[in-house]
Formats: sequence, structure tokens, C-alpha cells
Amino acid sequence: MTPIQSLVAAGTKVWLDSVDPDEIARNRALGATGATSNPIIIGELIGTGRFDALIKPLVDKGHTDQEICWMMTDKLVTDAQAVFRPVSQQTQCDDGWVSFELDPLLEDTVDPIPNDERTRRYVELGKKWAAGHTNRMIKVPATGGGLGALEELVAHGVALNVTLIFSERQYMAARDACWRGAQRRADKDKVKTVYSIFVSRLDVYTDKHVPDLSPAAQGMVGIVNAKRIYALNKQFWADKGLKLKQEMIFASTGTKKKEDPAWKYVEAFAGDDIETNPPATNAAVEASGRTFTKHVHELPPAAVLAEIDAKVDMTKLEDVLMAEGLSKFADPQKGLLKLVAKKRAELQ
Repeated sequence: MTPIQSLVAAGTKVWLDSVDPDEIARNRALGATGATSNPIIIGELIGTGRFDALIKPLVDKGHTDQEICWMMTDKLVTDAQAVFRPVSQQTQCDDGWVSFELDPLLEDTVDPIPNDERTRRYVELGKKWAAGHTNRMIKVPATGGGLGALEELVAHGVALNVTLIFSERQYMAARDACWRGAQRRADKDKVKTVYSIFVSRLDVYTDKHVPDLSPAAQGMVGIVNAKRIYALNKQFWADKGLKLKQEMIFASTGTKKKEDPAWKYVEAFAGDDIETNPPATNAAVEASGRTFTKHVHELPPAAVLAEIDAKVDMTKLEDVLMAEGLSKFADPQKGLLKLVAKKRAELQ
């Protein structure tokens, strides 16, 4: 049994944080059962030149840079969906999903859009990009505009990946909105929502903003926060009577500190729900030779938890990470559009 296979055997669903066709094939063979996409991933793929033969006809037909951007995103996600469709069929839509991120420019802090308009656009775009797909999950951020769209999207039958979650407050707002939408559904057996809780960014934050944490607590905040939210999620959905699992995604699982082993977060959450791991993280996990067992239910000693609760202001943490996250959210989409414009000039 390989390390990734042991992770899957422990109960974890491994979703690749990429829609690179080569990585999809490689990781599917290892046991991955889903994938996610975002503008950084799409931009990196287009930048390789591997897809110029697909882009050139779009340029020749006069499509705008924005149209080409979304047509290529749609193509890459659709191709990934085809790989995981057997998983979707075998699990009756409980797994085998590929996430499609809606337009990050709706959260542009340089040219802000009113909250109600962002909500309206998320609903409109979510319905558009979900239409006709059986294993496509629509990715919406846990911002004011995004949270406002969740109930309507779930009620309309859209499977959701609520992303950019850092705190219990965001998670609960997202979860409650999705549950309201689920209660409006006639086909409740098809309701599927997942909640992407970011992990490593919290430890980057505490290194900088809470330097007086003890060695036992420093580097553990992301893990503790995510495991607590995981437990809340299990408890909430336990009595709701839905056929499909409403799960947590442990996201941002690539380590940011050189001294941390590449499998730090992968191992911490082994045993349940979903991990979205970058290709490099999965490669490092495979190279480790480790056998992964269930750890997702384990928390540090009570003294460490008490220290984290006493020293880490989660409201401030959420505010800072959301501000940073929104910048990281919109800027890659701008970069992707610039890249497409560059490709246009090269291919014309």
C-alpha cells in the first residue's frame, strides 16, 4: 500500500488541488477521487503552452480575453470531471466532484462591487456554470456577497464548495445558509455541500502576529481550528436526514515553513472527510514512504488548547486573513486575463 493509498484507506477523500490533465491521471491512479480549480491553477496551465492549440481557434474566432479565460476554465474542469465521473456514479454523487471557481473579480478590493450586486452575480453565475453537469461543484467564497448567494444556489440544485473559510463564524454562516436552501429542495437526497477550511495560512499568521505562543502551540492553530470546525460540522448534519455527506475540506494543506515535514497537515487530518492537496504535496507524501492512520479526531493537550484560546484573537485573525485572502483571490484572475492577452498576441 502506497502512502496515498493508506491515506484513502484511513477514510480520507483525496482531491487534487489541480486540473492539470497529467496530474489528474497520475493522482487518480494513486487513489484521488476529485479535484479543485482556481485562476492560479488555470493560469499556470495556460502558461505552459500545452494548450495553445485549443486557445488559437478561440483567438481566431474573435473571442475576448475574458471569454477565452472562462472557456478554457470550463474545458479543463470538464475534462477533469470526465476522469472522476465513474467515482461520482459509484458513490451516487457523494464523491467524484471537481470544483469550478466563480469570477474572483466579484471580490476585487480595488474596484469594489456593492454586496447585493455581488450576491446576485454569484447566483447568476453559479446557475450558469453548474447547468448540465452532474459532478461539477461550484466554488463560492465565504464573503458577504458569497454567503448571501448560498441559500438560493442550494435551493436551485447547485452543489457547493464554500471556500475562503478561516473561522467558526464564517463556517456557521455558510452552513446555516446551505441548510436553509436544502430545506427548500424537493430532492433533498441530492443536496451536496462542502466547506473549505484553510489551514496553513493560520500558522503563518500566528508566527507573525502571535509570536509569544509556546513551541507546543505555535504551528498548531490551523490544525486545532480546522478540527474544531470539523467536529461542529459532524454534529450539525448528524440529524438532518440528508443522504449525501455534507463535508469539510481541509484546504491549504501545503506546508509554508521549511522545517515542517510536507505531510504535516495531511497526517493531522487523516481519517475522514476531504483533503485538497497540491500535486507537490501529494508527491512528497508518496516519497515519504509513510503509512497514514486516523488522526482527525485528535486534539493537542488541554494546556495547549487553553493557551491558543487565551492568546489568539480569532476575530482579528479572520479579519487579517480575509483581507489577505481577498487580495490573493482577485489578483490571480487579473493575472490570468493578462496572460490570455499575451497568448493572443503570440498566437495571432
